[in-house]
Amino acid sequence: LHVDRQVIGCSDHEGEEAYNLDGEEMWVADFIKREGVEPQPPFIDHITYVDGAYQTAEANQQVCKTNLDNARRAMKDFKIED
Repeated sequence: LHVDRQVIGCSDHEGEEAYNLDGEEMWVADFIKREGVEPQPPFIDHITYVDGAYQTAEANQQVCKTNLDNARRAMKDFKIED
């Protein structure tokens, strides 16, 4: 069995999207260079992600930031103790 994981995260100024297989990073969005990176070692059969993966990652960042704003508005009146 294999463990396949997708990580999407954001803040006001940064973002991350990565795909992992069995704890190894297979693809990551480089938002500075505006491209997807496949940091796979040369001794494995290379796995290539579909065209449009980076554009999807950019769209996911917009969704993440919208969700972050919504969560902030929803929780603005919560006391820290709650």
